[in-house]
Amino acid sequence: MNGYIRKSLTLVAAAASIALSTVAVAGPVLADGENDVPAGTRLAARAHPAVQLTSLTYSGQVVVPTPEIKQAALQALARQAASAALSGKIAQDERSIAKYIFQKMAADPNAYLRAVGPNRSVDAEVGGMCTGWWVTPDGYMVTGAHCVETGDEELGALFAQQALRKFNKEDAAVVLQQLGDYQTDEEIVKLATQLFVTFNSTHLKIQGLEKSLAVLQSLPGGGVDKTAKPVPAELVSVGESYPGKDFALLKVNGQQNLPTVPLGDDGDVQTGDTLYISGFPGLVTNTAFFSLESKLDPALTEGPYNAKRTAQTGVPYIQTQAPAYHGNSGGPVFSRQGKVVGMLIAGSVTDGGENTESQTFVLPVSVIKEKLNEKNVKPARALTSTRYDEALDDYFKHYYSQALPKFREVQALFPNHPYVAKYISDTQQAISSGKDETPSSTLPWVLAGGGAVVGLGVVMVLVIALGRRRRRSASAPAFPGPQGYGPAPQWQPAARPYGLPPGAHPGARPVAGPGPRPYAPQAPVPAGRPDGYGGDDRHVADLEREIAELRRRLGNRPEGP
Repeated sequence: MNGYIRKSLTLVAAAASIALSTVAVAGPVLADGENDVPAGTRLAARAHPAVQLTSLTYSGQVVVPTPEIKQAALQALARQAASAALSGKIAQDERSIAKYIFQKMAADPNAYLRAVGPNRSVDAEVGGMCTGWWVTPDGYMVTGAHCVETGDEELGALFAQQALRKFNKEDAAVVLQQLGDYQTDEEIVKLATQLFVTFNSTHLKIQGLEKSLAVLQSLPGGGVDKTAKPVPAELVSVGESYPGKDFALLKVNGQQNLPTVPLGDDGDVQTGDTLYISGFPGLVTNTAFFSLESKLDPALTEGPYNAKRTAQTGVPYIQTQAPAYHGNSGGPVFSRQGKVVGMLIAGSVTDGGENTESQTFVLPVSVIKEKLNEKNVKPARALTSTRYDEALDDYFKHYYSQALPKFREVQALFPNHPYVAKYISDTQQAISSGKDETPSSTLPWVLAGGGAVVGLGVVMVLVIALGRRRRRSASAPAFPGPQGYGPAPQWQPAARPYGLPPGAHPGARPVAGPGPRPYAPQAPVPAGRPDGYGGDDRHVADLEREIAELRRRLGNRPEGP
């Protein structure tokens, strides 16, 4: 018996060793090592469903007066130009004199123009795009303060640029027509136009101003495509624009099971770590030749954490070299582990207005948490995102038949999911193409973990041993003292005979003449073989065969990702 148990435990230990090696392959692996999928690829796949394009729109009626030239001031300027020509300060040809006059007028429009009636008006709409991200499944979204409101001066400049172009060209044409041949002179036309750009902008008024905020979402059925529509958003809270606490909280009503992104802590990252920015760069959303599908797909950029900065007002910011552009504002910034550690707010620009890399600034997640807490908004992980992440893990391992039902569950939870329909299609195609590498369901006990295998094996050995001991107790002669001594017991019909002759039925009464059969000592039973059936040998042999089959299956199993 002891030899049998020892041999069985040895075999169980071998099975455990195999199982543990299997678990080491099939168990969770860090994102940047599993299946050779880059950390950024995995992070983008998980985060992008919760990252949305936001829009801020102002509409109203732009009103400007009709400009009129102050003749006395213009005549005085003409004499000044003539004097400059005679003194040699400028050339004496008419073009040089006209250029001199327009340069002086454009530098101080109100000195040479007055506003008179009638007023002219035009309906106009201006705005911009930013990035936002869901923090709760029921529709709370985080973005930047400067993404949800615009200062009066900047708003006036936007309306002037969008609405006054027609008026500016008309006003310049009237003046140039009086000068004759200069209407086709590019430099003179530019100077005349700039004169009225400045004048009309300073006299602009906006009537009936309305503001709206929206989030661009896809319609049921999923897909980032032309079915996307703006969904109105309510402004719940707004902080101060950069370099203040540039934070805003939006609420989209009537939402449930929205995908969300998890919040980390400031301490999750430090100088030298890689940061990832997700958002919608304006160089794509504002470019006509990109499709709408392209415009609605977030971009992911990455770069090192350079330094921690603090504004004079005491607001902390992170400087990073991760590239960002207009439109990325409000976008989440992630650690390598996939948690939000901040929000993209600002970037330095050149004198020409171009973004300069290595000068991007991020509002830390601690400020975001502080602002959410002020409104008693608790960030929550959506079941949609949990299931989606699980499905992505299987997908990246090529466990397609295991991923498919999880993707379908995500689609049922959130029919507007922008990417799950494509993953379902791709997963089905992979299965049809024979690319599925989902592990066989016949070995769940191996994949469950080596500890479970060892425990199960020991239990099996003990059950077999105890079962055999019970059989021995029931069938062996009951007598005091060592075997072979003392009076022999009477034969018991219900008990299984010890050393039953081959071919005899277990319930048959042995006949050896009248009366009870006298007891005769049996030959010693070899260790590990307690009865004449060889049953324990078969248990050991069965276990050996199972282990051999396990080795064969694992040897043929595709390597894990």
